Amino acid sequence: MITAQMVKDLREKTGAGMMDCKKVLTEADGDMQKAAELLREKGIAKAAKKSDRIAAEGLVLAYVTEDGKIGAAVEVNSETDFVAQNAEFRNFVEILAKQVAIKNPSDVQDLLNQKSIEDESKTVSEILIDKTAKIGEKLSIRRFERFESSNGLIEKYIHGNGKIAVLVEMENADNELAKDICMQIAAAKPEFLDRENVPQERVDKEMEILKIQAINEGKPEAIAEKVVSGRIGKFYSEICLLEQEFVKDPNMKICDLLKSKNAKIVRYARIEKGEGIEKKEENFAEEVMKQIK
Repeated sequence: MITAQMVKDLREKTGAGMMDCKKVLTEADGDMQKAAELLREKGIAKAAKKSDRIAAEGLVLAYVTEDGKIGAAVEVNSETDFVAQNAEFRNFVEILAKQVAIKNPSDVQDLLNQKSIEDESKTVSEILIDKTAKIGEKLSIRRFERFESSNGLIEKYIHGNGKIAVLVEMENADNELAKDICMQIAAAKPEFLDRENVPQERVDKEMEILKIQAINEGKPEAIAEKVVSGRIGKFYSEICLLEQEFVKDPNMKICDLLKSKNAKIVRYARIEKGEGIEKKEENFAEEVMKQIK
């Protein structure tokens, strides 16, 4: 006989719905372990049905070891922003960031194949499937960045409660300066560290556009060339971190700030939630009705 207590215990253990728990317990003749396995199998089927949905919401979170030598940032996507408010989902993403830092996977597939530091009896992929079934939305690990430093320090910054994550590796810097640099990267969105890292074809294209603009303003071609030389600096100041104005003091450039502290930025990473994913536009009222149903 299947009792209410058995259903309650299975529900607490798996997080599945009451009716689902009752059904699998009946199928398993009251065997709790077998019932849990049946739920997992059904969860896998449930997760598979969600595979064609667009997951462009979610969270980006980061983790840095206590000694400041290793850091990781990870993006995990969900279908709706509601899931980002879910404490269990947030905890899952936090653990993933820690897993990337500690276990150093080579790519997302390698991460999925690793034994989870949350539960070593399961792989990260199996944990992800379990969470997908329990939360009820398609979840996907999209990307991660991992830095390890021998001579400097790693710092992180999370903006908007998980909308943007920044990692930076610096030398001869303290945590306060590194945090300021992280916030600069989050706010100003630099594409490159310095002008040496900007591809030449990108520069050539920009100079071509600036020259056409100058000619369209009525300037002779010879003068237009000089105008381009003056304006290309603004282009670099927008896309290169070292040439940007410091958000805390616009009278100072980042390169000047670093010089005053005798510090150096080795590298950085900025991950913005859902960046580059084409989102499906849906009517909000219809979406709410779908959730209710």
